[in-house]
Amino acid sequence: MQFWVMLLRGINVGGNNIVPMKQLTSMLNTVGCENVRTYIQSGNVLLQHAQSDGETLAQNITMKMQQTFGFEPKILLLTLEQFQQAVSNNPFVLAQAEPKTLHLFFLTNPVTELNTEKLNSLKKINEEFKLINQVFYLHAPDGIGRSKLAEKAESILAVPTTARNWNTVSKLLSLADQI
Repeated sequence: MQFWVMLLRGINVGGNNIVPMKQLTSMLNTVGCENVRTYIQSGNVLLQHAQSDGETLAQNITMKMQQTFGFEPKILLLTLEQFQQAVSNNPFVLAQAEPKTLHLFFLTNPVTELNTEKLNSLKKINEEFKLINQVFYLHAPDGIGRSKLAEKAESILAVPTTARNWNTVSKLLSLADQI
């Protein structure tokens, strides 16, 4: 069984694309997922599945979500090893002391051409960013809601992303240890 970290984008936001976690867990069980654990209502799931190809599994889950909930969310599946590597690669270790200021944007695909000039033009003087593999790390000490860089990062990277703050990432790792 492969251990997966599933990040759903755009569910339970602003009263749209409502997915109760108990129903999500039940639906995931119907497509062969085991040991399903969810964390908060924003689409953070740990699961195990016999499927070792993340793209195939994501397509199957997406189709089942369409049937069950009436919409197709963007799903990003990472192996536990990939998720752990993203955490290990964090270049802003000191920012972990203020976990709400540190965000990891998980990318669905590699960035083909990084526009560093545009990213730098949007960042505040106290913000830092770094792209490592398929994770864009952003330390925004004034908060992500006030960051123009956070707002525009996905369009500049030209790759679909889903972001999680350090609190969420840490909690998912902790939950993974319990399975």
